[in-house]
Amino acid sequence: MPLLRRKPFSLAEPPEELKPDEPVYQIRFTKEIFRDYPDYLKRLNLYRQRLWMCKVTGKTGLTYEEAMVSEQHATEKVQQFPKELMTTALGIIQYSMLPLKDLADSIGEQLQKRLFVGAELHGKKDDGVHPCRILKVIPKGVNTFCYEVAWLDKNKNITQQAELCAEDLVHKKPLFSRNILKSFIRESTYRNAPWVLHDELAKNHGISIDIPEELRRRVFYRDGLLICSKKRKNEESLEDTDNGKRKKSDGAQVDDSCEEKGNARPKNEAIKYPIDDLLVKPGPGDPAFTDRPSLSKDFNIPMSCVGDLLMVWDLLNSFGRLLHLLPYSLEDFENAICHKDSNVVLLVESHAALFRFLIKDDDEYSSAVKSRKLKSKITVNNWTEYLCYFLEVINIPELRHHEATIKRGHYGLVDVSAKLEILSELVNQALETAVFREKLDEIIEQRQALGASRRGEALESGRRRREEKERLKAESESNGFVDGLLNGAKVPRNNNHGIQNGDMGEKSLVGIEPSEQNSQLDRSEITPQNPASKKTPKQLNSELKEPTKNGKELSRKESPKQSKADKEDPSEKNSEEQRKEYFEREMEKRFIRRSPLGKDRDYNRYWWFRRDGRIFVESCDSKEWGYYSSKEEIDALMSSLNCKGERERALRKQLKKYYTKICSELHKRSKDLMHRITDESVLRRSTRVRAPPRQNPANAFLRYGNKWKEE
Repeated sequence: MPLLRRKPFSLAEPPEELKPDEPVYQIRFTKEIFRDYPDYLKRLNLYRQRLWMCKVTGKTGLTYEEAMVSEQHATEKVQQFPKELMTTALGIIQYSMLPLKDLADSIGEQLQKRLFVGAELHGKKDDGVHPCRILKVIPKGVNTFCYEVAWLDKNKNITQQAELCAEDLVHKKPLFSRNILKSFIRESTYRNAPWVLHDELAKNHGISIDIPEELRRRVFYRDGLLICSKKRKNEESLEDTDNGKRKKSDGAQVDDSCEEKGNARPKNEAIKYPIDDLLVKPGPGDPAFTDRPSLSKDFNIPMSCVGDLLMVWDLLNSFGRLLHLLPYSLEDFENAICHKDSNVVLLVESHAALFRFLIKDDDEYSSAVKSRKLKSKITVNNWTEYLCYFLEVINIPELRHHEATIKRGHYGLVDVSAKLEILSELVNQALETAVFREKLDEIIEQRQALGASRRGEALESGRRRREEKERLKAESESNGFVDGLLNGAKVPRNNNHGIQNGDMGEKSLVGIEPSEQNSQLDRSEITPQNPASKKTPKQLNSELKEPTKNGKELSRKESPKQSKADKEDPSEKNSEEQRKEYFEREMEKRFIRRSPLGKDRDYNRYWWFRRDGRIFVESCDSKEWGYYSSKEEIDALMSSLNCKGERERALRKQLKKYYTKICSELHKRSKDLMHRITDESVLRRSTRVRAPPRQNPANAFLRYGNKWKEE
């Protein structure tokens, strides 16, 4: 069962007293039944959000249906786990306190030492190591065994048999990958920290369900659940139930029934937007929404293959540095896939980059290639051999159907859908390699460091603005004090006939030397008892307008505005914008995964790839694709989105955020297309000189060269 935000989720119970002829709403993949359409729509919307996690593989960011499919595939792999080793593995898992990764490694190390009938490994023969399969385990003494093995040829057929000791058997690779062991652990348990097996599974394999003595002090049971002792104090002090009331940590009591009543909205209460898009109704005060522009669908490949095309192209270009593959445009990739030539350099280099990556990882494909003793350098002449060996390893019947065609040197005649499916499998295998995972971990750490630096600079900038605001406020108050003097206002005094808050009075004399303050504005002169203080405001104003150090006058009208303008230095604003753009660029360089910009009211997904510029639109069932390729279409799209709906509001926000960059990329793309069209028209008009085929702009993909190729 998929997890919602890493927590179990219960399906809705069927309605009570349901009549046979009563109309209901049913969710296709969960078989849940609802009487009310709003309840059905709310639950369906929850299932379509990427909040779900596959319980077996641990993949996150999935829809409910995608998580279900992932669990089914992972469960099929887990069911291939040998029964001879299952009891040993479950015994290691039960009540283990190790993290998932360490527990999987521990199981792998211990299972590596266990040999069983049917295991395939390598044995020493004629001063060499050859593949073999164990047929029988022969005990020779206490903890001493010999093994009857069958030697295997390239097609894994038995050639002859022999008897070997344990020392003559060699493991060239682990029995199981770490991902399969992780899936096996998740599938077998219902709780972690410590890991606890399902009761029926433990009983079937004779594994005790009693808590070990060393864990009794660390864990305890409450309401049938196993809880760590570190949480015990928090659990016991959470609440005391009394007559349906819950006691909070601050001592206040809350009636549970009140919360349910609070969820009911009064009939006359105004709707608070945004709400679910399908519930939005046009109102009299709504702006006039334009019609959504029609999508362009002039793809050269079948519509069902567009998703794979975009996925493979985006990943190969995003991780080009890691794969040593020079990026290329989406049009070139699409034309290369559709081309009938069997050795298009663009496709050869793409396959070779992935093959080299898989060979670096000590996995099943690497072992298969090494056993064939192929040339270490992948070239145009031998790349199809690596491809055929890959098809043997993955062993997908639909793809192996094209193996004979590829071996005969006619890769270009293979269906476009099969080509893209092979590339998709290659990409998925590369993503699971240890080298790729290490690189992803490194990129994630770099992104986290950039995020921390960006947050630190934002906090520092906010602190500076607050300090500047407080300083300007203090200066404005001091300038107000001077204005009071200039306008002849009465000044409060203390018992010594001095000005209150004398420090502020001194600060108000901006631009006047301390030695001149007594001569220009002596406190005794403005004392009410002193006849000399009877000066007019004009006289005081003229006295204050003395030349400053810079030879400029300081008037009471100019000083506040000048000080504020001086502090808001445009160079500082530009530097902040530059730093923000710098962080965005660095984040984009460290690509991890591509996410859609958002969805419209009909759950169509909108994708933007920076290296192409177009906005691609994927239907809710992923069967239809289209795109927008001009600024006018993007403007019309944004004008058609209703911000009262949750999905379209979020989509419009993302489009507005990247609007400048999208338009810039679209402008570059239109410029390149116009350049290509111009070149093609020039070629058509040329009658004296016939240009070679490869110089045609439409065949630009044939001139691709991988300058980043690993030597």
